[in-house]
Amino acid sequence: MEAIDIARRLAGLGSAEEAQNAYKLALHQGLDPAGELEAAAYILQSGGDYQISYTHFCRLYNQGCFQEQILPVMIGAFYEPNAQELRSRYQRNCKLLKKYPYLFRRDFLPFDELPVWFFPYDGDGYVPFYPDQKRFGDYINFKNPVVSRNFFRDLENPILADDVYSQYELEYLHDNVRRSEDVGRENHLYLHYADWAVFCAHLQCLDFHRLLKDEKIVFLIGGEIERYPIDFKAEYGVDYSRCPLKPVGIREVSRLIWHTQLSYHNGGDFFNEVFDAHPNLLVLPSILMEAIEKDVADYENRINSAQSLRHAQELFAEWQNPRRIEELYRLKGRTAKDIMAAVYLENSTATAGLDRASRIAPAVFVQPHFTKMPAGLGVNTEKGCAVLNMPSYEEIKNSPLFTGFPYIKTFSPMRRFTTSHGASVRFMYQSALQAERKERENPTAPKTIVNDAISERIFNRSFMADPEDRLFKDSVVVRFEDGKLNPKATFTALAAFLDLPYTQSMTECTEGGKEVYVPGNAKGFDPETVYRTYDEFVNDDERYFIEYFLRDAYEYYGYDFHYYDGAPVDEERAKELIHGFTTLDGYIRETWSKVFALVEATIGDQTLEWKGKSPRDEMLENYMKACEENRLKNTRILLNGLRFVSKTGQPLRMIRKLEPDPALLEQPLYH
Repeated sequence: MEAIDIARRLAGLGSAEEAQNAYKLALHQGLDPAGELEAAAYILQSGGDYQISYTHFCRLYNQGCFQEQILPVMIGAFYEPNAQELRSRYQRNCKLLKKYPYLFRRDFLPFDELPVWFFPYDGDGYVPFYPDQKRFGDYINFKNPVVSRNFFRDLENPILADDVYSQYELEYLHDNVRRSEDVGRENHLYLHYADWAVFCAHLQCLDFHRLLKDEKIVFLIGGEIERYPIDFKAEYGVDYSRCPLKPVGIREVSRLIWHTQLSYHNGGDFFNEVFDAHPNLLVLPSILMEAIEKDVADYENRINSAQSLRHAQELFAEWQNPRRIEELYRLKGRTAKDIMAAVYLENSTATAGLDRASRIAPAVFVQPHFTKMPAGLGVNTEKGCAVLNMPSYEEIKNSPLFTGFPYIKTFSPMRRFTTSHGASVRFMYQSALQAERKERENPTAPKTIVNDAISERIFNRSFMADPEDRLFKDSVVVRFEDGKLNPKATFTALAAFLDLPYTQSMTECTEGGKEVYVPGNAKGFDPETVYRTYDEFVNDDERYFIEYFLRDAYEYYGYDFHYYDGAPVDEERAKELIHGFTTLDGYIRETWSKVFALVEATIGDQTLEWKGKSPRDEMLENYMKACEENRLKNTRILLNGLRFVSKTGQPLRMIRKLEPDPALLEQPLYH
């Protein structure tokens, strides 16, 4: 018996919940249009998941099936219960816009004549219906926190944007374009809408109340585009050139660019150097997350303890900017984000290239750094997936320094995994040798060790995210190799994604506006580090293992396999590879043996000496055995499939890859 027949039998018996499940199964398996309509109608009428019915009704209607039956159901179930709210919002917007001086049309359509109806789908968005075309459109979330285009590509002229129907983007533009009065020149935000009727229709869903208060926006409809840009002195008698340039205010800084450092040695410093001294950014080199939090907390405590403005200026004397201190002191509802913005605005390195007369407010560009980035791996038995846990990311996710910014863009550098692994082992070993040298001068200095970097590498999937995670809603992965080998194409595309102009500053690698060179790193755009293999710090078994357990990422992000040969890997083969981790294990043994050498056993005041194998040796062997057992345990989890969920059980997806501008490629893309 087929699922549809079982569903009908259960529906006839009054077993609504079981019938709904059977109808869902039937829909999943596929039905003819009549069966699909029957299933969708039953699920809706019996109180099941309305979104299933909604989706299938739209699908059938757009296919031209049962349109006369479906549309009344859609109107009655989904449109009419929300029509009054849509009508009221439309009327409020029309009332506001009729009084607005920089909208030059007043012939708003009657609500019932609007060319688009918006059917609420969930608490966030709508599905538009076009009655003249007899079709439903795609789902729209007007508050989706994504900036979809490069609004600020060219800052020579006032910003002009076409057909912006995203509430999020409208607020973003409003909050980041500075007032003409503040920059001493004509700097209105020009919004051009090609179709007046379509513009009117969207007033059902948008909210212009806050956006109109300071009269920053100029609306141009259809052919009115010819008025761009308006000569405000000639038309309105307003000469903005007579207004003095005002410093950027703390609360004008509303957007954050998070340059992630959630994996080791992916070329993060290179990206910092490229974005350094950008005229529209407040940029500092990579900073320890704990240092950022400590510094902001220190400034916050200082300003909160100020008993008067004069006292505040004494506490912040190093800023040498009384106006900024006064602004911070008088700020109502001061937040950690406000403190952070003020600190960046008053840091000479962060403002090294800042264009203080720019049309837009600068963004904070930050790369929080972690000395340790442990990645945990568990099992979600219900979903049959691996569970990833990254404490360093959770720290950022819950930090008010990040959550306080209303507009966030995220980009994550990626480097070929075997290469970044080799660089990580080299760094750890060199750090251990350096610590050993310091220990000779100071016996109490802490030791540094090489840890199980391969396990950390294959558990670290910071290139995957929950699509609903706010910090990754608007994010890309950018390959280190592309930035080195095709810098203009890559950084033009990255600037466009970050909604920045591609500037001369991005053709140089600097720190605080000055040329920088770190010994051991390739200078500037030199591609030397693309081709380093770090053979002294990683062997072929280790590389094979990494490539196999990150094979999905290799495929998605366009890296060829150099070591994995495509053969199947079972537990026995994985054990062979793990036993071949002789290079990494050699460094682990060497550095940990020096830690265990400090262990002493005593009886009373007498230190025990051993002949043959000592407890120190046993401790080292036990540690190495524990490493191997942990590798095998986690290998068994990953051999079940590369499917991953967050701690809350949400499926993780690959973050999209930034595609360099193909017209600007200087050489073939790296593979």
